[in-house]
Amino acid sequence: MKMKCGAGAFHTIYIHKKPQKIMETNKNWFDKNYKLLMLIPLALLIVALVYLGIFYSEKGDFMYKDVSLSGGTTITLNGEVEAISLEKTLSEKYPNDISFRKLNDIRTGEIVAIVIETSAAPEKIKADVEQALGYPLNSDNSSIEFTGSSLSDTFYKQLIIALLISFILMSIVIFILFRTFTPSIAVIFAAFADIVMPLALINYLGIKLSAAGIAAFLMLVGYSVDTDILLTSRVLKKPEGTVNQRIYGAFKTGITMSLTSLFAVLPAFFLVTGLPDSFRQIFLILALGLIADIINTWLMNTGIIKWYCEKKNIK
Repeated sequence: MKMKCGAGAFHTIYIHKKPQKIMETNKNWFDKNYKLLMLIPLALLIVALVYLGIFYSEKGDFMYKDVSLSGGTTITLNGEVEAISLEKTLSEKYPNDISFRKLNDIRTGEIVAIVIETSAAPEKIKADVEQALGYPLNSDNSSIEFTGSSLSDTFYKQLIIALLISFILMSIVIFILFRTFTPSIAVIFAAFADIVMPLALINYLGIKLSAAGIAAFLMLVGYSVDTDILLTSRVLKKPEGTVNQRIYGAFKTGITMSLTSLFAVLPAFFLVTGLPDSFRQIFLILALGLIADIINTWLMNTGIIKWYCEKKNIK
């Protein structure tokens, strides 16, 4: 290119050339490393599956369940209670079989109630709580709920069946939408990983899942496929630009969607006090699922789509 003398001409050429050079560098880096990047989510998925396999062999189930799914007694103590001494006393009598939750006032953050959950019979846990508190429980200062194990087990099985059916129906819709094996499997794989990774982490943290937690995984089935469908549709069905340009356009839209949702649920989990435990569990599962979706969509699914386009000579 012929250059004119003068600072103004040099400045104009510099402005137009630098972004193009940066884009070309990023393109070359992605083309060389996208297969290596696919190993990151694949390794995380393998670790999660191995951990869940070990967990199932030891516990006989794929998750910790609270009393709403396993059966047991829930006692809610209203008003001011000496929580520390109560927890210490009952934890000694029910090791590994009791949990405590504090309910806070949304405005002041003060404790307004304590929820005790255990698999023990209502009469036994009530007597032990009364002994620890030093006064009898009645309808004014407490409430007691009992869920039978058979009812909870039936409810749990129904939730798992609903989760499996939703995943199967989602898979059918994906195959009908794209009608090609590799892109469809890529979307289904990402959705599967978005469920497995958060579940393994929740088990590792020792969190007991409630019915609301299972419902959150149902929500993840829908959340996880949004960005994958966006990516696959834009790369395979839009003729504008190159494959890399379409991937980059899908990335800008998809990452905005995911980060917006993530920044909506994280403050609710960490900052808002007084939320019921079931709501906090939903927010936590959705946050973990969104983080997993970012990894699986933009490292694994993008790599599969890029590889597929190279094999099919799609420009």
